[in-house]
Amino acid sequence: MSQYFQIHPENPQKRLIDQAVSIIRQGGVIAYPTDSGYALGCHLGEKKAIDKIKWLRSLDDKHNFTLVCSDLSEIGTYAKVGNAVFRLLKAHTPGPYTYILEATTEVPRLLLHPKRRSIGVRVPDHRITHALLEALGEPLMSVTLIPVDETLPMNEPEEIRERFGAHLDLVIDGGACHLDPTSVIDLRTAPPTIVREGRGDTTPFER
Repeated sequence: MSQYFQIHPENPQKRLIDQAVSIIRQGGVIAYPTDSGYALGCHLGEKKAIDKIKWLRSLDDKHNFTLVCSDLSEIGTYAKVGNAVFRLLKAHTPGPYTYILEATTEVPRLLLHPKRRSIGVRVPDHRITHALLEALGEPLMSVTLIPVDETLPMNEPEEIRERFGAHLDLVIDGGACHLDPTSVIDLRTAPPTIVREGRGDTTPFER
């Protein structure tokens, strides 16, 4: 059974954040709150943890994994960002968006689409997520926690523990999240392609 931390959504307890980061660094898989539902996360490039997440979500190799980043500069390390894309990101970050971009060589191969060097990146507007990223010092490999054969992300930590606790190393209870997933925007095209409409307003990307 997974560990279960109740972390304050506005003032995250540093002791618990540090313990969560230790679990991530040791190869653990965690469920944690974001600004658009709960997500599964693990250390960047941790193959066993990534394989477990794929199994939990029934994902194939064509799924775009997401690097949850602390800010725009960190996105620039892992994804190719031109001037026009930078302006779009700056105007809509942080927020409930996932952006698909061309990956740089800093991204581990096991996270990449087998035919395209693409990666999802995002900067959530959630204090627990930011506390985790600040303590970790690098992006968190992440996917939205949407159960198999369902369309909405889970948002109740107690339910997550009951349903997935046997397969997770940690569930962070940061209170209920929004039910809508992120909006997914492919910024490799001009104009951008709306891959999924979610919580983030897609209107600014449709011009």
